[in-house]
Amino acid sequence: MDLTLDPARAAWRAEVRSWLAANVPSEPLPSLDTREGFQAHREWELRLYDAGLAVVTWPAHYGGRDADLLDWLVFEEEYWAAGAPVRVGQNGIFLLAPTMWEFATREQLDRFMPPMARGEEIWAQGWSEPDAGSDLAALRSRADRADGGWKVNGQKTWSTRAAYADWMFGLFRTDPESSRHHGLTYLLLPLDAPGCHHPPIRQLDGEPGFAEVFFDDVFVPDEHVLGEVGQGWKVAMSTTTSERGLTLRSPGRFMASADRLLSLVRRTPDADPVLVADAVQAWLDADAYRLYVQSTALEALAGKPIGAESSANKLFWSQLDVRIHETAFAVARPARDLHRRRRPPMARRVSVLARRSDLRRHQRGAAQRRGGARARVAEGVSAMRLLPSVEALGLRGCGARPARGCVRRGSAAGGVGLAGRTGAGLWKRLADVGVPGLAVPEEHGGSGMDLTSLVPGAGGVRTRRGA
Repeated sequence: MDLTLDPARAAWRAEVRSWLAANVPSEPLPSLDTREGFQAHREWELRLYDAGLAVVTWPAHYGGRDADLLDWLVFEEEYWAAGAPVRVGQNGIFLLAPTMWEFATREQLDRFMPPMARGEEIWAQGWSEPDAGSDLAALRSRADRADGGWKVNGQKTWSTRAAYADWMFGLFRTDPESSRHHGLTYLLLPLDAPGCHHPPIRQLDGEPGFAEVFFDDVFVPDEHVLGEVGQGWKVAMSTTTSERGLTLRSPGRFMASADRLLSLVRRTPDADPVLVADAVQAWLDADAYRLYVQSTALEALAGKPIGAESSANKLFWSQLDVRIHETAFAVARPARDLHRRRRPPMARRVSVLARRSDLRRHQRGAAQRRGGARARVAEGVSAMRLLPSVEALGLRGCGARPARGCVRRGSAAGGVGLAGRTGAGLWKRLADVGVPGLAVPEEHGGSGMDLTSLVPGAGGVRTRRGA
């Protein structure tokens, strides 16, 4: 597969990079989980929209560029590499919008897409309930028929962005006699409607990243039903496929984090060899994810739908996200202990990820006890899809994560190198497929360099701003 950018895409990359270099704030915006920060991020969305960069894959008459998925991946790489602000509207533009293109009426598109693109209307997710977390089909919030629409009653919890958002999309039970996946309807409802209350859920740092949402006879008109009444599960699966598949977590996000992690390691004197190996593994995993998503994008452009493998995809990137920041946290631990009151952006991100990781592990506990094998199966699928060259390179004995399996965690001299499971034969195979021999032992014809030389060096990676 030829991944070289054609001249048109190269010009697009240059345009995006130039605009971001001139417009990304030199200082990070206030936290997105504060009212001030939420507003600042709205204003940033409007700047993107005015430049034609807010929703590049959307049709031009809705504020987009009619760009394809490959152009979007280029944009995302540049966006995250530039250290640009987190997208406050991501629930709308990355999750709801793909579902709208598939199920919305023209009137709904005309009503909701323009303010979504401009950041004027920010969307919250309405999935989890007190007794329906991982088991979404167990939800009990209901919508009862009323004149011209529906009366909604019930509660949602852990609603992302709901503390300050304007609208919510989610599932509600419209058939009281139904159970599980049946009798559900996908609704779009304003969070300022009479009878709707959304008190924030304070995190450990005191900021409200989530909210509970209570509905007391909240009226939702028929024109705010997305898809068919009673077919909400089908519509919701489109949204979750977008979350797990391509749009919510682009490779650019993880490559930027992995690059910063390597920079942190290089700046750390006498870094623990185990952590150096972990950092390199994280970068390799991020690059594997980048290649996988490019492959998926090409398949999507050829008309192949994103299928069940999207669940394995989400498992991979969610674990990668936590692993990158846990490694950064461990590398920065001495400095963190000395400067507790002055945490850098990466450390702030680490603490948030650590809290969310603990929460998600707690929430997943019951489901994992009922079917722990599912996660292992998904991980195996991810490994097969993301690392297809494992068997071809003769690395199968190293497991699903070959780099980690083949790493010698420090020598007697305290350095870090590679110990090939098959000796000279392995290194010859690596050389035959064009892998640079920077960290190959000198006795096998390599340079014997540090593990971090396997990935782009400081001179080969553009400076990243932010965290």
